[in-house]
Amino acid sequence: MKNEISSKLERLGEYLKILRGYQSHTLEDLKNDVTLRGAVERYLEVSIESCLDIGEMIISQERARKPETYREVIEILGEIGVLPEDFVDKFAPAAGFRNILLHMYAEIDIEKVYGYLQNNLDDINNFAGFIAEYLKKS
Repeated sequence: MKNEISSKLERLGEYLKILRGYQSHTLEDLKNDVTLRGAVERYLEVSIESCLDIGEMIISQERARKPETYREVIEILGEIGVLPEDFVDKFAPAAGFRNILLHMYAEIDIEKVYGYLQNNLDDINNFAGFIAEYLKKS
């Protein structure tokens, strides 16, 4: 399972690199270019989904309680010491943002997407760092 998690972390790094390339675009660019908007939304979605998948794999490996929601995946990682509690509080809302990206196609607030692109990629990167630390210890 360690190799699977490492592989997902590598892909997550690739997604983040792509997303960082999109940070140079303005909100107006995102509003006016549906292809750009779709790419940003999709890469944000798969990035957060990767974090949740990794979390579920670790929870299973650690035989921790089964999460009932995606938010609980992040919370349980905090409970078992994989993520610091202050980071859990900051990052757990990403699960809800993923749900919006996945299920509310036409109703997605482009300003929120842009804000997440500009302000929250470090959270995903930090998540990856905490997971890498966990892998070193396991």
